[in-house]
Formats: sequence, C-alpha cells, structure tokens
Amino acid sequence: MKTIFDNVNASRGDFFLRPVSRPWFSHQALVACCIFFTVSQVLGGTNFSAGPIFDEFPLTLGDGNRTEAAGPLYYSRKDGSENTWAIPPLYSHDADPAVEQLENDYLYPIVTYGRYGSQYRWQFIQIFSASGGADPDNSAKNRVTIFPFYFHQHSTNPEKNYTAVVPFYGHLKNRLFRDEIFFVMFPVFGETRKNGVVTDNYLYPVFDRVHGNGVHGWQVWPLFGTVRKPVTTITNDFGQAEVSAGYRRHFALWPIHFWQDNGIGTTNERKVRADIPLYVIERSPMRDSTAVLWPFFEWINDRGLKYHEWQGPWPFVVVARGPGKTATRFFPLFSRAHNNILEDNFYLWPLYKFHRVHSPPLDRRRTRILFYLFQNVADKNTATGQEQRRVDLWPLFVYHRDFHGDTRLQLIAPVESMLPDNRGVERNWSPLWSVWRSQWNAVTGANSQSLLWNLYRRDASPEGKKISAAFGLFQYRAHYEAGATNTLRLFFIPVARWHGKAGVVEP
Repeated sequence: MKTIFDNVNASRGDFFLRPVSRPWFSHQALVACCIFFTVSQVLGGTNFSAGPIFDEFPLTLGDGNRTEAAGPLYYSRKDGSENTWAIPPLYSHDADPAVEQLENDYLYPIVTYGRYGSQYRWQFIQIFSASGGADPDNSAKNRVTIFPFYFHQHSTNPEKNYTAVVPFYGHLKNRLFRDEIFFVMFPVFGETRKNGVVTDNYLYPVFDRVHGNGVHGWQVWPLFGTVRKPVTTITNDFGQAEVSAGYRRHFALWPIHFWQDNGIGTTNERKVRADIPLYVIERSPMRDSTAVLWPFFEWINDRGLKYHEWQGPWPFVVVARGPGKTATRFFPLFSRAHNNILEDNFYLWPLYKFHRVHSPPLDRRRTRILFYLFQNVADKNTATGQEQRRVDLWPLFVYHRDFHGDTRLQLIAPVESMLPDNRGVERNWSPLWSVWRSQWNAVTGANSQSLLWNLYRRDASPEGKKISAAFGLFQYRAHYEAGATNTLRLFFIPVARWHGKAGVVEP
C-alpha cells in the first residue's frame, strides 16, 4: 500500500516516498478523515485551523499566507511573488520568479541547488558540484568539480575551457586563487600564474622558480629562497599611472631566518629582519617594532596610528597607549582596548566579551557570554536613528527586531545562534524544534503566536483576531467592525454567534 503522499504536484517537483509494508491506518479511516476535513472546511470558511494536523493562516510579516500540516513535517508559504514549500528536513523548494531565483535543498546542507538568473550551482557535501551560467563577456560556461580530484569547465569561449585530473595532468583557469594552474604528475611539476607572475614548481614545495612582470626568484625549501621585484608602474581603473612597490625577500632554514625589504619606491619602505625565535625587527617611517623570544615579548611604536604598545608575555599581557589605540590586557582576567572606530573588551574570558564597531552610519555592538550561550547584537543607523537587534540564549530562544520594528521570537534554537540568518537552516531545520513562535508587524499592527506547531495559535490585527487550540476543537473569531459576526466553535460546531459593536475591541 502506498502512503498518502503518492505524488506531490508537478509544479513543486516530483517527490516520491517508498510504499510501506504495512498500512498505518485503514481505508475507512482515510475516507472518514477526508469527509471530516471537507465538512470542517465548509463550516470554518477560509484559513482552516486544526493544528498541528493542518493549519492555514495569513503571514504576519509578509503579504501572503502559510499552510502547515503534520506538525513540523510539511508547510507551504506564499509571500508576494515568492513561493516556498518544504518537508523538513528532507526537502525544501523556494522560488521567486520576480527576481529569477530558485533554491532546492535535500537534507540541507547535504545536497543543495540554487539558481539566480542564468547562474546556477549544485553541490553534494561540497565535494561533488556543478555550476555555470553567463559571464560578463556574454560567454556561457558549465563547470564540474569532484574536489580535489577532478576539475572541468566548458565554455562557449574556447579560451576558458580546461580539464584537470589530480595528480596526473591538468590545466585550470581562475581556480584556487590563481589565474592559471598547470601540472603534470603533481607534485613532480606544477606551474601557476597570478597577476602576470609565473611560479614553476618542481617536487613541490621543494624547488621553485618565480619570473614575470619584473619578478625574479627561486627557492630550495626549506634551505634557502630569494625573490626580487623592481619598482614598476601600473594603470589603475581610472586610467591613471600608479607606482607598484618593489621588494626584496630572502629566507634561510625556513622558518628561522628572514630578510625582507617591502614597499620599495614608496614613502613607507618597510624592513624586516628575523631569526626566530630569538628576534624579529621591523623598521619603517610609519612603524617600528622589536620582538625578543618571538612571539612572547614585543615593543611597538606605531607613528602612523599614533600609539605605543608593549607585549610580554603575549598574548597574556598587552599594554598600549596613544590616540590610535588604548589597551590593557591581563588574559584571561580582563582586557579593555579601543580606538576611534573599534572597542573590544572581555572579563574572565570567555565568560563576558563585548565588541563595538563605530563607523558612521553603522554603529554595531555585540555582547557575548560563554561564546554562544548568550549574545546580543545591535546595529544602529546613526543617520536615521533606526536600530535592529538580535538576542540569542542558546539553545532556548532567538529574538529578532529589524530596522522597521518588526519582531520575531522562536523558542528552542540549537543551531540558529551559531549560524545566524541562515536561510537554509530557517527553511529546513527551524520548523522541527521551534515549539513557540511569536511575530509582530510594527507597520500593520498584526501579531501572531503559535505553540507546539499550532496546537495553540492566535492571530490578531486591527481588523480582528482568531484563536484556535487542541486540533481546532476550540476556535474563536472576532471582527472589530460594526455589524460583523463573531463566532465561537467547539468541536468545529458553531455554539455562539454575535455582532460586534463599533469601536469595541475584543480582549
């Protein structure tokens, strides 16, 4: 016998559940349920309520409606042009034709598919993936990856085609933070290009040679290495000539000895000399620092940011003074550090931690207790005075208030604190454990509360309110318009009707 979920409407995708070996209810029970819900729908009118078996209600924070069935195991949602339906946590589908956006999740985040305009991406646990779409030059591409063994891209522009089978042979373009990568029997030989600089690797990472764009160097790692770049001129995005700084860098017995001259040709040439762990010395017109028994003891004189700093032993004791930075740290007892933009404090780390960014128009304050046990994040627009806030008490609740004043409260949130504002988690997992949901629309005045997947639900607005409980066996509806009919239903049967009075709001 097949389950009741034989087929889902084709517009929502084909999704099949395997037949069970033994029916969990009889044909007679199924027919009785259909008759019961049909009669109840007729008696109840629109927005039928029998939660958590079935419930339908208008969105509090949106323009549309939502349908939920079988507790947290099915829901559909329409909000303007966006349509969502899901069988948490197995599958969810979200589409918005107005912006050409589509997302399908299968046991998120195991398998996901997303499309935005012509761009698409499919992935399986971030190992198998396929993506593609149109590029700015109007060429189209399709990319397949089995990380880290196989990389392939096919494009209508032949110059963008590549294939790589690691470690045997391959040629990649604009992958792995490089403009081009070519290898044969890696690590025997590999060649990378970035910003016109070519690095040839032999028995990576032991031997390499660097050349191109004025850069010359080689290394026999970890014994010795050297690279040099002269001062050159480049043209920026505005067609103006700019100086590209030169440098000289050497190492011996990596990571023990370093000798570097950076920023050559600029007003802030920086020299670094190091024999780790004995010392690290940096000198430049803007900053001097000296470290002994690196990284434990260091002295810094930053003339650019205008502060002096003493560290010893780092990271336990840090003292900084000056207009650019003021800090006092005795880890883990306490730390106070601030400048004109940032503030960072803690007491009995990680018991209490506070972080602030003040960069108008943004003013962000974040307070945390024991990492994610409690956190309070407030973002304020200093130009308008509007503020949004998020409060988490793991795993008990998460609370949101946006810049418009709309609020959301969810009780039981074991993942949301670590992955805030993650659409995949909210769509596929949050419905399973959110035993209480409360929302308030600051613009319309509408609000709603739901307990145990609508076993109790209340929807209210300036026009009226609706309360249902115990699978819809108790239902109360009130309308705040003169002459409107208010009803009370018990066991889906109307037991009382009365007309409201003008200006009277039901409790």
